[in-house]
Amino acid sequence: MKFRTVLPTLISVGNTYMRRNKNTALTLRLQGKSYSEISKILGAPKSTLSGWLSRVVISERLKTKIEQRAAKKSIEGLIRRNKNQTILAKQRAYATRKVASEEIRPLSNADLLLIGSALYWAEGYKRPIVRNGRKLTHHPVSLTNSDPYLVKIFLRFLREYCKVPNERIKASIRIFPNQNAGTLTKYWQKETEIPIQNFGKIYNGISKSSRGKRPFNRLPYGVVQIVVADTPLFHRIIGYIEGIQKFV
Repeated sequence: MKFRTVLPTLISVGNTYMRRNKNTALTLRLQGKSYSEISKILGAPKSTLSGWLSRVVISERLKTKIEQRAAKKSIEGLIRRNKNQTILAKQRAYATRKVASEEIRPLSNADLLLIGSALYWAEGYKRPIVRNGRKLTHHPVSLTNSDPYLVKIFLRFLREYCKVPNERIKASIRIFPNQNAGTLTKYWQKETEIPIQNFGKIYNGISKSSRGKRPFNRLPYGVVQIVVADTPLFHRIIGYIEGIQKFV
């Protein structure tokens, strides 16, 4: 009996709550709120709102405001998603690089041989020197680059594997407009640990071979050339390269 007494009361309360929400939804709609906004405020599903408000007619001005607000939120949401995706992409890239970095172990002599030979194959001066139409029989070891890490690993190859004394290694620098010769000389001397007296002439401007390929401001430290005047060493390194070629 108690249940039969309480049931009509619960139904009545539910109907009152629904009417109140329906009236609130109607008021909010007439104020220019979208279904999504009303749904968040009342906690009512959009399907319910559609049943309540399908016959409500709002002005063109309110329609335009709702559409503009929806478009703005859509753009803001897209920007947030893109920002989050960019952050996630950076995090994934960092994690991938960190794992890959840890795969590299301290370099052995065999590693230095392959790395140094490959660097000279890619970046070293290998063409015969020609003067007055004749190929000269002497040829220095010469590598030019702007990356201090690449230069330092090549120097390790020369010093540790090829046993070239530090005093036999020479360097010259090419600088670009608005760069200071003294500052860059100090920089490369510190990075390479080549004696300061072994630094030769400083060249200004972009070489003919590099002109038009890259803007000078992409090379904040200029370009350094490492030179060892040693013809037998040159042919030895070319032999290393030819040895690698056999396994290609």
